Amino acid sequence: MDAAEERPDVILVVDDDEDIARFVEFNLRLHGFEVIHAGDGQEALEVIERQRPDLAVVDLMMPRIDGLELTRRLRADPMTSALPVIMLTAKGMTVDKVHGLSAGADDYLVKPFDTAELVARVSSTLRRNKEFREVSPLTGLPGNSRIRREISDRVRSGADYAVAYIDIDRFKSVNDRYGFVRGDDFISALARSVHRAVVSIGLPPAFLGHVGGDDFVIVCSPEQIRPLTSRAVVDFEKAADSLYDPIDRERGYVELKDRRGNIRRAALVTLSIGVSLSDAGKRFTDPLEAIAVASEMKSVAKGQPGSYVAVDRRRGVT
Repeated sequence: MDAAEERPDVILVVDDDEDIARFVEFNLRLHGFEVIHAGDGQEALEVIERQRPDLAVVDLMMPRIDGLELTRRLRADPMTSALPVIMLTAKGMTVDKVHGLSAGADDYLVKPFDTAELVARVSSTLRRNKEFREVSPLTGLPGNSRIRREISDRVRSGADYAVAYIDIDRFKSVNDRYGFVRGDDFISALARSVHRAVVSIGLPPAFLGHVGGDDFVIVCSPEQIRPLTSRAVVDFEKAADSLYDPIDRERGYVELKDRRGNIRRAALVTLSIGVSLSDAGKRFTDPLEAIAVASEMKSVAKGQPGSYVAVDRRRGVT
C-alpha cells in the first residue's frame, strides 16, 4: 500500500456551534479521520481553497453563508462539485431534509445524533463517493464515470451542449526532460487554468472532468466554447512558461537525447482541443460517442501549429 492510500480521510466540519463542532471532531478523530473546522460557510470556502477535504459535514443554520448556500456553491464550482456533503439540522422537519438534498447534499443528520450514527453516515457517504463519484487524486476533479453521467444528463435535458477534449501537446517531452513530478505540475496547472476559465464563463454552469494524465473534458453550452477555450489557452501557456527552467523557457525548446544519444529539440507545450457539438446535425444518444468525436477532433487539432481548437461542425474547423 502506498502513502496516498494510507492517508486518512479529511473531514471538514462546518458549524458555528463550538460544542457541536468539538463533539463531531473528537468522535471522528477517534475513528481515524483527520478533521478541520470552519465556523460558517464563508470560512469553509476559504478553508477549501487551502485544503481539499474528502467530505464536509455542514450545519444548516449558520451566519453569513448558511449550509444550503454553501452546498449550492460547492456544487456549482467544478473543483468542488464532487465533494460529498452531509447536512446537519436541529430540526426533524421533512422540508429541511428536502431543501438540503435539493441543494446537493448527499445525506443528512438530525441533531441530536449519536456517535455511531455520525461515524456510520460519514463512512458510508465516503464509500459511495469513492465508488460512484471517483475523483482524480492529483486534481480533485471528477473522473470518467462522472463525465459520462454529466453528458447523459445533458442528453436527457434536451438542451444543446458541447464536449471539449483537451490535452497537452508534447507533454512527454516535459516528463523526459524534468521527470514525472514536474510533469504533474504541468497537469495541475492545466486543471487550474481550465477551472478558472470555467468559473469565469458564468451561467449556465459548465462541467470540468479529468479523464486521466493530461486529458481533461469540459461539458458546456455551445456558445461558451470559444470564450472558454480562448481563456484556458492563454492562461495555461502563461502558467506553463513559469514551470520551465529559465534556459529552456528563453530559447523556446527543450533538448532531449534519443536512445542513440542524438540530441533532438522539443518545442514548449501547447494545447490541442477537440470539440463535438450536439447541434451539429446529429444528436448523440451515447456519451461515449460524443467523447469519441471530440477525441477525433483533438487529433485534427494536433496537426496544427501552436494551441488549436478544432470544432466538429462538419463545416470546417476554427
